[in-house]
Amino acid sequence: MIVGYARTSTFDQVAGIEAQERDLLTAGCEKVFREQVSSVDVAQRDQLSAALEFLREGDTLVVSKLDRLARSVAHMHDVIKRIADKGAALKILNLGIDTNTPTGKLMLNILGGVAQFEREIMLERQREGIQKAKLAGKYKGRSPTARDKAVEIKALISNGIGATEISRRLGISRASVYNVLKKSAAG
Repeated sequence: MIVGYARTSTFDQVAGIEAQERDLLTAGCEKVFREQVSSVDVAQRDQLSAALEFLREGDTLVVSKLDRLARSVAHMHDVIKRIADKGAALKILNLGIDTNTPTGKLMLNILGGVAQFEREIMLERQREGIQKAKLAGKYKGRSPTARDKAVEIKALISNGIGATEISRRLGISRASVYNVLKKSAAG
């Protein structure tokens, strides 16, 4: 059976998920699992898990792009192992890769390594740029919103108002309320 998996990072990416589904159906997918959840964070990807669980020996999981499937090279290898353990294969449409072939397996590993390398280089450049901007006095980081509201937080606490209500009123997180209170108690 040919099984498809489509994912977008946010719910407002309707055109993206529809385009993926169209491509998957055109590729012959008989069943398509879809979800709208970020790959960057550690959000649970229930439909990916369901698709991997659904696979049987001889099946092929099809995705439109590699970044729709895996969040890192390590995650990619984990997903590929789970697919292989089922006796199934992976096909990535935009790359023309099919792990039913030795060449497809090789290309997937090479491209995954290149993608990881690219990401690491980008992050390194970003860190260097931030450091350079800090040295030039142009990068200050995000302003500490909660710390600026410490007096208000303490006043509201002294009036018996809880952290949840304070966070709602001041537009900050509960954790920020607790951090301010912890710092004022320690200092």
